[in-house]
Amino acid sequence: MDTSKHNLATLFAQLGLDNSPDQITQFINKHRIADDMLLAEAPFWNEGQRHFIEESLREDADWCELIDELDAMLR
Repeated sequence: MDTSKHNLATLFAQLGLDNSPDQITQFINKHRIADDMLLAEAPFWNEGQRHFIEESLREDADWCELIDELDAMLR
């Protein structure tokens, strides 16, 4: 069980994305989603990323708060 404190950088690492501050900013600036689209349905995720997001939200995992934060940042 992962008991480390999660932050946006660790979420990006978990998603297999570059998690440097500059790359996180670039990702957020490049990727936008419509207000009526679920985050997991965004076209830029691969299957593994989509599954991680869906499963984390469904299971109310420790990642949920950060996933919600990323969701808000992409709108």
